[in-house]
Amino acid sequence: MTARRKVTMAAAALGLAPLALAGLTATPAAAHGSMTDPVSRIAACHAEGPESPDSAACKALVAAGGTQPLYDWNEVNLPDPAGAHKSRIPDGKLCSAGRDKYKGLDAPRTDWPSSPMAAGSKTFQWRATAPHKGTLDLYITKDGYDPTKPLKWSDLEAQPFSSVTNPQVVNGSFVFQGTVPQKSGRHLIYSILQRSDSPEAFYTCSDVVFGGGTGGAPAAAAPSEKQIQQGAAKSSVDHSGHGGDSASETKANAAYAAGHSDHKGSEGAKTQLNGAAPAAAQAESEKLAATGGENSTPYIAAGGGLVLALGAGVVFASARRRTTAGGR
Repeated sequence: MTARRKVTMAAAALGLAPLALAGLTATPAAAHGSMTDPVSRIAACHAEGPESPDSAACKALVAAGGTQPLYDWNEVNLPDPAGAHKSRIPDGKLCSAGRDKYKGLDAPRTDWPSSPMAAGSKTFQWRATAPHKGTLDLYITKDGYDPTKPLKWSDLEAQPFSSVTNPQVVNGSFVFQGTVPQKSGRHLIYSILQRSDSPEAFYTCSDVVFGGGTGGAPAAAAPSEKQIQQGAAKSSVDHSGHGGDSASETKANAAYAAGHSDHKGSEGAKTQLNGAAPAAAQAESEKLAATGGENSTPYIAAGGGLVLALGAGVVFASARRRTTAGGR
């Protein structure tokens, strides 16, 4: 093979490599889902039916933002908090995660569909349409919580009453145990799922009533698997991607996947995204695959740099050999 042909082939391979890698990185990693026991506001309203919900609270949610938020019930998220939840979500917007799309979830009212709750040991469920590794924290409101006022961070107990890392997946849901503290009357359980393979996090608000019944509000019901499957057809969210994110959120996700090697939240959380050796990256990918995880994007990006470097080396070496041969 002539030196000219070698250079041409190497250049062609170098040009195709980024295209192949771009195809592999086209779908960002994601974890979607919501609390179903106790049922979150968004999941309860999805179960009632996005087009014609039954409860006044869910009807008001649709009036505030249309039916799409209910079809996208498993996507109340932020792409990049990396543990800095309080600095990213302002008071009064905890249930929507500060996203205008889900602003109807923040409405302070006493008639949100709710679940009966009691102190003591309880099994919780978080329906994970795309499960990934991470830590799931449950917080409960303090004594004296007033549901007629917008929810603030200071309304929650300082520490989670339940915290689990890499919870077990059973029939498509994270299932884990927690000990509910003694409370009375109407309260709210706030969940934060912080992924460990990405800075992305998910949030839910579940209305609960201690002392029996639902305190006069409609009883909350979790969406059935049939409802989930039927609703997915109208969802703008790929259950393994970010189809429903806004342009700015998609851009933020891409920025982290492409070039952030280290991100620290203001509350000390830290997520490593790049810089792992190929062997370590492979090992991590195998671990994530065992739990339905997907952490390939940063390593593919790093691999792209390696391919470009190797390709450039081939071109340089071939050209040098050709020059040397011509001078003999």
